[in-house]
Amino acid sequence: MTDPIEKLREYGYELPAPKAPVASYVPVTRSGNIVYVSGQISSNEQGVVQGRLGDNMNVVQGGNAAELAAINVLSQVVHMAGVSLHDIKRVLKLTVLVASAPDFFEQHLVANGASNLIVGILGDKGKHARAAFGVAALPLGAAVEIEAIVEV
Repeated sequence: MTDPIEKLREYGYELPAPKAPVASYVPVTRSGNIVYVSGQISSNEQGVVQGRLGDNMNVVQGGNAAELAAINVLSQVVHMAGVSLHDIKRVLKLTVLVASAPDFFEQHLVANGASNLIVGILGDKGKHARAAFGVAALPLGAAVEIEAIVEV
């Protein structure tokens, strides 16, 4: 398998420092080899990528926002669980929340931005179960939020 750190760089990303929680929760819990990652929003060093799909964002923009949220998930796993990308045995599940206008029905396509990136970086270890939901609003006006379950 290709080195996941090199694949991450090929996609144009570095793992950012993990974001601190903005409410009363912890970003990561771990039980044995299972890591539970709290919802990570679509953000980068420029700030939160805000919007609502079907309102002021299209599927491509939403997929890009989902990529950012997925990068933040991986950052939490690496930094808060104290492992490397090499230590990830399997991404078990992603739950993708997409801020959506009432008549937007392509949340699954937005979620593909996250899924394709994770599989692209981790290969077969990144193949996961997934749910994608449309919601009226997300914290801080984020376009996408992702929670994850990862085996290390």
